[in-house]
Amino acid sequence: MLRVGVLGAGHLGKIHLRLLNESKKYELIGFYDPDAIQGKKVATEFGYPYYDNMNTLIDAVDVIDIVTPTLSHFDCAKKAMENGKHVFIEKPITNTLEEAQELLLLEKKYQVKGQVGHVERFNPAFIAVKEKITEPMFIETHRLAEFNPRGTDVPVVLDLMIHDIDAILSVVDSEVAEINASGVSVISQSPDIANARIVFKNGCVANLTASRISLKNMRKSRFFQRDAYISIDFLEKKVEVVKMKDAPEQPGDFDMILQNAEGLRKQIYFENPDISVNNAILDELETFADAIVEDKRPIVTLLDGTKALTVALSIIKSFKQTKVHS
Repeated sequence: MLRVGVLGAGHLGKIHLRLLNESKKYELIGFYDPDAIQGKKVATEFGYPYYDNMNTLIDAVDVIDIVTPTLSHFDCAKKAMENGKHVFIEKPITNTLEEAQELLLLEKKYQVKGQVGHVERFNPAFIAVKEKITEPMFIETHRLAEFNPRGTDVPVVLDLMIHDIDAILSVVDSEVAEINASGVSVISQSPDIANARIVFKNGCVANLTASRISLKNMRKSRFFQRDAYISIDFLEKKVEVVKMKDAPEQPGDFDMILQNAEGLRKQIYFENPDISVNNAILDELETFADAIVEDKRPIVTLLDGTKALTVALSIIKSFKQTKVHS
């Protein structure tokens, strides 16, 4: 078992602590939170050992799980890696691109492994159809959330949209050619609603929308490629796969046939991939343990996290912000 320590005991940190404590691949050594009152409260309530010194915890473990505010990701990861510890970092990887690039150098220098917590990669609905998304040419995503003060210290792109950015980059085998975006601040000092259009060099276009001031939650993505339409509901963990093939000469009574202006006939059919129930956060943590023990490439590398951050920051840079006044 790998000895693990957690940095940060907020909402998500407590979830990580519980899952790591239950995992058979880790031994939870303890956690650190700079807020001693919060740390001792969590320790009393759940029984996890609280360390009042981050360096002491780092020395005691093999893996550091960083679930702190984004601004401190870099400092925490750098200190852990310089001490030869593997690091799991919640998304986004860091606050700036320069920080992310330095972590890539430290990962190589100290021969440690890192993974970024882009949890939607482990969503069972995404896993069920990822291999079917082969050459998407148009992608549309909507990630809407009800207002929650937690996370409003960063733009909605880094808070929500980055999930979809990472998922898209994992299935589009092409570099980004152009980004156009707009963002609107309604409640926060940073944008609460954002829309981005990403054009890839291979011609694929992705249109992303994110909002953290919606009346209902929604996490849906649609992928269009030649002869196929794939829809993923990340929230409900459902998928829809609609495909086309050449129509038979003698179609059956219930076959769905389309014919275009040139007379080309296609048959529409549906696939229903199996969706396995899982705990995505536990899976991302445990596959990282496997990558360390078996010396394999983590599923979401620090380089993956850096690429997602690069696109996210490019979107923010291209914002033509508008402040809404009452």
